[in-house]
Amino acid sequence: MHEMQVTVRFCETDALGHINNTSYFIYLEEARVKYFNTLGYSMDVKNWSFILASTKCDFLSQGYFNQILTVKTWVSRIGSKSFQLDHEIVCTQTGNLLAKGNAIIVYFDFVEQESAVIPDLLRESLKQNLIET
Repeated sequence: MHEMQVTVRFCETDALGHINNTSYFIYLEEARVKYFNTLGYSMDVKNWSFILASTKCDFLSQGYFNQILTVKTWVSRIGSKSFQLDHEIVCTQTGNLLAKGNAIIVYFDFVEQESAVIPDLLRESLKQNLIET
């Protein structure tokens, strides 16, 4: 399981004083990028192999400005051409689970403009982080 922390910035809150719903998707994107970095994939757009097919987020509890959040990321499913990452966002100070989300990532050949079979090396790396729920 991969974990990262983020501090909620003022601009990520709304008029009601809690984290705006769109901000959660930014946190999930940052967690995915950092997770890919741990697998050896950088944000080099000339050598990028993934597209986001689907993402969702369930909001469970309110978060607020200046809280420190821990975003947990793990692999929950591996297919032939895609895999699913699951996420939990927890307030580090209180332990409250604020949100749960997931993303379906497709391994993609940008030259051919089509999905491709996940290479064995990547598949093995994903299996090391697989937690079936």
